[in-house]
Amino acid sequence: MTPDVRDRAEPPRVNGRPPDECAVPEAAWNRALHLIRQADEVAMACHVTPDGDALGSMLAVAFTLRSMGKRVVTSFGDHHFVVPRLLRFLPGQEMLVPPEEFPESPDLMITFDSSTFQRLGLLGASTARACEVIVVDHHPSNEGEFGTLSLIDSAAAATAMLAEELIYRLGGQLDRDIATCLYAGLVTDTGSFRHSTTTPAVHHMAARLVATGLRTDEIARELWDRSPFGYLKVLAGALERVTLEDGLVWTYVSQVDRAAYALPYSELEGVIDILRRTDEAEVAVVLKEDDQGYWQVSTRSKGTVDVAAVCAALGGGGHHNAAGYTSQDSVEDTMVKFRRELRKA
Repeated sequence: MTPDVRDRAEPPRVNGRPPDECAVPEAAWNRALHLIRQADEVAMACHVTPDGDALGSMLAVAFTLRSMGKRVVTSFGDHHFVVPRLLRFLPGQEMLVPPEEFPESPDLMITFDSSTFQRLGLLGASTARACEVIVVDHHPSNEGEFGTLSLIDSAAAATAMLAEELIYRLGGQLDRDIATCLYAGLVTDTGSFRHSTTTPAVHHMAARLVATGLRTDEIARELWDRSPFGYLKVLAGALERVTLEDGLVWTYVSQVDRAAYALPYSELEGVIDILRRTDEAEVAVVLKEDDQGYWQVSTRSKGTVDVAAVCAALGGGGHHNAAGYTSQDSVEDTMVKFRRELRKA
């Protein structure tokens, strides 16, 4: 029998945690439920170049709202509106529309996994024109500076944990499609349960999701065990020019590198995971040139350095051990500025 998240004992427990251990006040949850229940249409957005947590969380909640009879519009604000290949297994993508079809002035908008309105790309302007904006996020760098209502908990390992709680509080029911979306968010943001954010509550949530009958082996294969041949060639080039200096390991991948093998930008996500294994480095950095010519800077730390603080100083944000930002400078100038902030950290 499909488990019903409403079967959990009262009082409400946020992903297995008592309410007083969650940073989201009960008043905020209640306000969110009121706004959603009175809305006829809900416009939902996640950050650009979405990862599993962003897209998975949004689609999971979208399934629930659609089952409640709501009109649902979901999107992300990339100029090149394409779901990353690694996430094309996620159900619910028929609910996605390109940015130009997203409401310009929605009555109710919900954002997922985005710490700033800039991270919403082309859809960021809609947050300024929306009557109400509910921000669902877990990034420590999100200080609630946009939106009209914040459902933000930096202690949550993934936005998917907040999405599941929202589904629960709306009276939703977990099925395989919803669980698949949430599980994708949970495993990607915990590094397949390897990161320090992996708590008992994370495993309890995973158990609830797996109980719906989803295939964890198939999800893992889609997320981590597939890549086009061109990725290997681009990775080889990035590793050929990798640099190790004073506890920092870094490299870059340009548009020219990708164009030689017709490799989409979204295929570069795994490069940072190769670099971060370097024993001699505390911090790993990969500069990835996107289709607009900007450098998307991905950073990882083994724990001593707070890369979220470094990236925040450079206009980005993220988590203590995983963060990023956008640079319009050259590779050389980007690294000069990064090193300067890294020394401060």
